[in-house]
Amino acid sequence: MYDPLEERARLYAKRAVMADRAGNYDEALDNYKRAIELFQHIVRLRADTPFRGVYTDLINKYSVRIRQLERMAQALSSAGGREVQVVQSNDVNVEVLDLDSPNRPKVTFNDVVGLNEVKRSLKRSVIYPIKAPDLYALGWPKGVMLYGPPGCGKTFIAAALANEAGAVLIKVSGADIMSKWLGEAEKNVARIFRKAREVASEGRPVIVFIDEVDGLLRIYSSEVGGEARVKNQFLTEMDGLYDKGGGRQLLFIVGATNKPWLLDVGFIRRFQKRIYVPPPDKELRTELFKHFIKKVEEGGAVKAGGNINYDKLAELTENYSSHDIEVVVMETLNRVIEEYFESNRVREITMEDFEETLKEIKPSIDEILISKYREWAKNYASE
Repeated sequence: MYDPLEERARLYAKRAVMADRAGNYDEALDNYKRAIELFQHIVRLRADTPFRGVYTDLINKYSVRIRQLERMAQALSSAGGREVQVVQSNDVNVEVLDLDSPNRPKVTFNDVVGLNEVKRSLKRSVIYPIKAPDLYALGWPKGVMLYGPPGCGKTFIAAALANEAGAVLIKVSGADIMSKWLGEAEKNVARIFRKAREVASEGRPVIVFIDEVDGLLRIYSSEVGGEARVKNQFLTEMDGLYDKGGGRQLLFIVGATNKPWLLDVGFIRRFQKRIYVPPPDKELRTELFKHFIKKVEEGGAVKAGGNINYDKLAELTENYSSHDIEVVVMETLNRVIEEYFESNRVREITMEDFEETLKEIKPSIDEILISKYREWAKNYASE
């Protein structure tokens, strides 16, 4: 089960984008507003979340789109329902996050619990070429795909990778690009790559992180012209990374997806390194509980009791994602905080508290989903 707030916010955002693309603007407006309200609530509740900048970006993007749709509605009303042409800007926001940018997540590989094989693969694919490009006479991979179940750390580790590599980070969402008006999305793809090459030409390493890359490069059962143009533009831009002028630039495209089987095969090949970010095994689940409970204790107000059995917690959370476990700890803490407001007494978190929480929060991953990743990996894994 996902974090309830984030899950609802993403659901409304997805509904808004789909309605917007379908031309159902009243429905899109309503869902954009609901998504903004929930993302704002998340930002207020979790001031220290490493994704604060991501949520703020979404709030800003959706607010801009709401204003555009409201102007369109006003223009239509003024025209008595007649068709009118509305001039608007549909450029996707290309946010360039330098090392000192306040919106940049301040995380490194030390903040990533476990996933050692993933970190090793990313060092070989990105960090080492950045540190010593002269050693790579034949060049290096320019495209890296992170795939795996939702909530297992793909976005988090991509942010950590940029900091470990000392790279400028440009982050966009495939869904954001495709949510724009047809005829504009491919221009946004070109704009993103143009900005990345501009920064890389200054001798600085650049990582373009595309979240939900399947929203940009997926296979459509019925593909309209705009979707085909976007994919062709992306193909052209990816191939251009190896041209004579850019082959030695330290420019990397890192994509993340929960559904790699939706991707067009031609584009899978452009991501030479395809790295599986797995759900946590029992050992890692133990470490995750220790990590998040330690963060609770570092807050100073609430402590963990001596009867907490971390091995048992790990056994009880088979098929839980890393994010699921964070939610379990957060909800257990909320249980104790709620008692504080009722009794004005702060007590320790106990093993019984966790067991009660686990009765309510179920895993977001199942064996059927894992088997799909295994089957896909047989044909396409390249770590």
